[in-house]
Amino acid sequence: MSGYGTTPPSYGNPSGRPNVPPPRRGTAEPTRYWLRILLIGLALWVAGVAVTFTTANSNLVPTVVLLGSFLVPAVFTVWAYERFASDVGPGRIMACFGIGGIIGVLGASVLETYLISPSVWMYLGVGLIEEAVKLFALVLVARGIPVRGLRHGLVLGAAVGAGFAAFESAGYAFNAVLTVHGLSLENLVETEVLRGLLAPVGHILWTGVLGGVLFRERRGPHFRFTAPVLLTYLGVSLLHALWDGMNGIAVWLVVRTTTTDLQRELFANGYLPHPTQRQVHLYTLYDVLGLVVVALLGLLWLRLLVRREERAPAGA
Repeated sequence: MSGYGTTPPSYGNPSGRPNVPPPRRGTAEPTRYWLRILLIGLALWVAGVAVTFTTANSNLVPTVVLLGSFLVPAVFTVWAYERFASDVGPGRIMACFGIGGIIGVLGASVLETYLISPSVWMYLGVGLIEEAVKLFALVLVARGIPVRGLRHGLVLGAAVGAGFAAFESAGYAFNAVLTVHGLSLENLVETEVLRGLLAPVGHILWTGVLGGVLFRERRGPHFRFTAPVLLTYLGVSLLHALWDGMNGIAVWLVVRTTTTDLQRELFANGYLPHPTQRQVHLYTLYDVLGLVVVALLGLLWLRLLVRREERAPAGA
């Protein structure tokens, strides 16, 4: 992938910061293409949903699926590129997003099919596999990009994570629209809105953190899988597993804190007891709070990495 863009090598710049003078006061700010993409893309998606609902034209469903699945990941990638890594070049960011994302979802699908089986450890296995394939995709696509440092790694890793999230969301949206009663536009819209809102604190955040540490540990053109890189991989895999398994964790918490003697007796005799309204509300509360906690842990980790980088002496 070394043919993307024309950025000169900067292996010798430990901080990963471009050696360019700061902009002078009074100069115009760079064009915010991410905002244009967000507004135009959102308008097109809303129009696509409205026209599909009004006309019942199933030929428009792929358009709605692609627009809704790719909008937030693409906008976030463009925002990160414009704000933090414009010196890398758009071609390299696009390669990480597109090629890296596809490699990730294909690799994860193959490995999870043959290595994962239903068990209490299933989500941990999914986390380890998906973070590993995204790391592999990042190394494969970014090996020819002559930059290093936390900042570049955060953006390039986030781009791979965004591509993975976009293609994965497209699959979830496709499955959501197919029901035994025909196509369900309501399920499609609900799935795309939910996954779009959660995308920045999911795959994008996890792979961004992992990519940042990977590029921070880089020396010359070679990636080094040092202890910090391996520990970061295990850490983001654990966050991934907690995120995916939060539904089950919420159910377990509800059962442990509210199950009545009658419900235990029914379950012991092979009956599935109907949950009470209180249990339903508690499940939703535990599920949402759990996702918030996992997201905050990831954001705090990212903040600590950035703060440590800012405090590091130049050339360290």
